Amino acid sequence: MRSRRCSSSEQAGLANTLPSARIIALNVVTGPGANAPIPVTKGRPSRDDGGALKERLLALAASNRKLQRTIKQDTAVVDDLKKALDATDVATILLDIDLNIRFFTPATRLVFDLTAGDIGRPLARLSSLGLDEALLGDAKDVLQTFEPIEREVEARSGAWYIRRILPLQTGGEAIEGVAITFADITRRKEVADALERAKSQADAANAAKSRFLAAASHDLRQPLQTLVLLQELLAKAAIGDKALKLVARLGETLDGMAGMLNALLDINQIEAGTVRAEPETFRIDAVLDRVKSELGYQAEAQRIALHVVPCAVSVRSDPRLLEQMVRNLLSNALKYTKRGRVLLGCRRRQGKLSIEIWDTGVGIPADQLEDIFEEYHQLGNAAQDRSLGMGLGLSIVRRLGVLLGHTVTVRSRLGKGSVFTIQVDQSPAGMPPSIDQPGAKGTAHAGAARAGTVLVVEDVTDVRDLLETALAAEGYRVATAGDGAEALKAIETAAFRPSLVISDYNLPNDMDGLELADSLRARLGRSVPVIILTGDISTDTLRAIALHGCEHLNKPASLKELTAAIERLVPPSRDPAAPPAPCAVTAAATPPVVFVVDDDSHVRQAVRSMLEDEGRIVEDFEDAEAFLDAYRPGRKACLLIDANLPGISGIDLLKRLKDAGHPIPAIMITGHSDVPMAVEAMKAGASDFLEKPIRGTELLAGIARALEQAGDSGKLTSWRKDAADHLAGLTRRQRQIMEMVLAGHPSKNIAADLGISRRTVENHRASIMKRTGSRSLPALARLALAAAWTDGGAPAEG
Repeated sequence: MRSRRCSSSEQAGLANTLPSARIIALNVVTGPGANAPIPVTKGRPSRDDGGALKERLLALAASNRKLQRTIKQDTAVVDDLKKALDATDVATILLDIDLNIRFFTPATRLVFDLTAGDIGRPLARLSSLGLDEALLGDAKDVLQTFEPIEREVEARSGAWYIRRILPLQTGGEAIEGVAITFADITRRKEVADALERAKSQADAANAAKSRFLAAASHDLRQPLQTLVLLQELLAKAAIGDKALKLVARLGETLDGMAGMLNALLDINQIEAGTVRAEPETFRIDAVLDRVKSELGYQAEAQRIALHVVPCAVSVRSDPRLLEQMVRNLLSNALKYTKRGRVLLGCRRRQGKLSIEIWDTGVGIPADQLEDIFEEYHQLGNAAQDRSLGMGLGLSIVRRLGVLLGHTVTVRSRLGKGSVFTIQVDQSPAGMPPSIDQPGAKGTAHAGAARAGTVLVVEDVTDVRDLLETALAAEGYRVATAGDGAEALKAIETAAFRPSLVISDYNLPNDMDGLELADSLRARLGRSVPVIILTGDISTDTLRAIALHGCEHLNKPASLKELTAAIERLVPPSRDPAAPPAPCAVTAAATPPVVFVVDDDSHVRQAVRSMLEDEGRIVEDFEDAEAFLDAYRPGRKACLLIDANLPGISGIDLLKRLKDAGHPIPAIMITGHSDVPMAVEAMKAGASDFLEKPIRGTELLAGIARALEQAGDSGKLTSWRKDAADHLAGLTRRQRQIMEMVLAGHPSKNIAADLGISRRTVENHRASIMKRTGSRSLPALARLALAAAWTDGGAPAEG
């Protein structure tokens, strides 16, 4: 091989390269190529060797620049993360697998007295500070279960925090520690506490108002009841025109007093939910004519021109409640019209009938157009002149409008007059009006033979004696008692079996009218009709009367109202001399009845037809209120009820029956796969549930099972034990997932909450269905609830 000496230019280039190489080598000493060997040629380097070295050094320089950029970016990210953690007001502590402190944010010093020297110290040091005694135990649990734990904790300073402990996992399934965060919720707690206090004060004030009104109404109605009965007896005995006129004037005065008290009753009944709408199709002119006839004399006395425009349109509404709305609005128009006229008429508007009341009265200021619908709000009555009423009429109109679904509006010009409007649905084309017109329901049948024996239980002697005299004059056989104990003694010591009971609600000696009703029904072995005649208008009392299946009449009740109620409950066709049912006959001796409660008439009819074809006795109702009005405890029955009812829901009905001590074997009808609803229903007292669409075989089997288990506690116990055996083979994790599934959580949410993959959740679900033998989620829910499984994952006690 020939050799040659390097030229001067080549020697200079190589000399310039070597210093750079030394710098690069120093910079990359910690880089990926730090340990890579650099080829060295013995002796004098050749030209080719110099070129290779130069390329190697240039490559190292490029790698070095790239590494420096990466380090700079990583440093920036770390700095940004540190700044973010330093800026946050959430105290954060990171612990290693041994629960030693790895890192904490500056905000942590607001919760714990930590310094940089605490890094590496154990968590037990923080627990000893007394802020959160469960902190150490919860951290250990998270390490073992991989499941987050959250608590609300209070510091000694009074501050409140949400404390969360979450597992710190690597890319795999391993855990390398826990993260603890403290979020200050003191302000939220203070606001929530303030709202709760305000709500409690408002509830207390409202309850005090209701108690006062109920007490005042009760105390006023007692003597008023006596006066009403006396006036009616006087009207029968009065002779001569002068005496009859005086008695009639007395009756008008009593009616006015009763009307003021009944306004309070209307408000309380609406609040209690005992006012039930019974929509039907009827011609609106029947309502207009009756209101005109009733208030025409008042308009004439005030010299106000009252004009009612005839209208033959048929509407769909509750005629009694709609008539009350129109009457209240028309009465209000006459009250505030000093001169001019009042017009009542109707207009058709896009499938609706607009009932309008126009007046030329004082008008309403624009800023009070909504206030007038509030209770006791009256315009221009600062002196509280009760001749102008109590300010409840418009409030009743608005509430009845909400109940019926009728929009009520008002427009007015101060000093010119006002227009009130009720929007009512017109009846569908081709639907004929109902034969029974408003006012015809519940009327006494003149000349009809009176039937049955009436037991009157009333502690006020005057009212009791007058009721006995008035009912005896109507042809009833009457017995009386002063309290519950006396009434029970009467049916035990004498050959006395009442066809109907009229009782005051507030009876003396630790037994009210409803408790007496239950005792009488139990001792007589039948569901004797009971009328609760009371002046108590509290919402709790009204609900209790409806729940116990009793008829309610408020004092003062006229003799006409009493006889109408008696004839409705004890029809005149019944033989008065018929022997009473012996006490030995019990509900168990009669065939059971199936109560069907569903707001869909087509569903009710289909279910009724199917059950009656199987020989079942069926009674159907469109809502829970109608069922409560008709229900009489003591009869063997099964309740088939829709979950989503208007008004009182199916679940609320079950709770009411359970609270009143009248649980019925019930089957809840739910929507497709509405498992949370089914779970809630069975916790409320349902023995089973069915999904829509209902299959006949499932329905019949469910009813038979419910009646069988209700009558045989041994079979119910066996069913529950069998269900518990099916669940016994599930693991703790599977039980946990089962409860979350039944609570309605989707698999992806369960996976996130438990810190496992969605596929793992799906595998567990499949294993649960297989081990329990359940073919569907509703079947699994039925099984779990039959085993009395609680939310905490353990069988319920008892």
